Amino acid sequence: MIKDRNGSTVAADDSQERFLSFLYNKAFGRILLKIMCRRAISNVGALYMRSPLSKRRIKKTVEKNGIDMSEYIGRDFGSFNEFFIRKIKDGARPVDFSPESVISPADSKLTVYDISEDSVYKIKGCEYSVEQLIADKEEAKNYNGGKCFVYRLSVDNYHRYCHVDSGREIYRKFIPGALHTVNPIALEKLDVYGKNCRELTVIETENFGRIAFVEVGAMMVGRINNAPRGEIKRGAEKGYFSFGGSTIVVLYRKGCAAPDGDIAGNSAEEIETAVKYGERVGTKPR
Repeated sequence: MIKDRNGSTVAADDSQERFLSFLYNKAFGRILLKIMCRRAISNVGALYMRSPLSKRRIKKTVEKNGIDMSEYIGRDFGSFNEFFIRKIKDGARPVDFSPESVISPADSKLTVYDISEDSVYKIKGCEYSVEQLIADKEEAKNYNGGKCFVYRLSVDNYHRYCHVDSGREIYRKFIPGALHTVNPIALEKLDVYGKNCRELTVIETENFGRIAFVEVGAMMVGRINNAPRGEIKRGAEKGYFSFGGSTIVVLYRKGCAAPDGDIAGNSAEEIETAVKYGERVGTKPR
């Protein structure tokens, strides 16, 4: 279930969930899944999405998902991927610049979790550790007792994302893996976050200390497109995902970030909260 910031249930298209249920829960579906998750197959899919042949999907996607195109810079998209990575108009996503505000890096569905002492916890039925997620045993220790903010992007979302605070980059690395979907149905069957390709950026922020910012690739995503290393400013674009469902995970150290009450309550009930790029989603505890 997904709720908005006012507590109302958000209607969601379940066609993707039905297809994923077939892939992960049926014998023939799992055979297809093994084929689809090969990088070569994903690359073919990405090639199609970058071709003019894919343009016919745009109108249907906009109508089916109720996407308000007046928010975006209008032009004749040459492919579905050009539409997918479209840019939003200036001012359409105001950023909260209050130093104490934790902001969302993207239009997405957010769930927040505690990071336990042993760094193992569940997301939609799938257990995994922070160490597996970021592939760095020593770095993982920094987040024990902290908070894990999981932002799930779906096809209706804006797929560009921003820095959550100003600061300096300590290091980044790409972690290769299989391209499974990041949909919750998949999480019930596989350690998806431990297997998908992802990119880790460790940042020393001005207001929240050291954080780990992780982009997780997914089925049919051509790649994670991050800007070159440089100045980090809150609200500035960090990168974007090519076509496909995607997820961003931001790890905060103990005592550095706390979710807003509605998000904390929803997360405790395994309900996702719809949030926007640059919107306040929590605070720095005093």
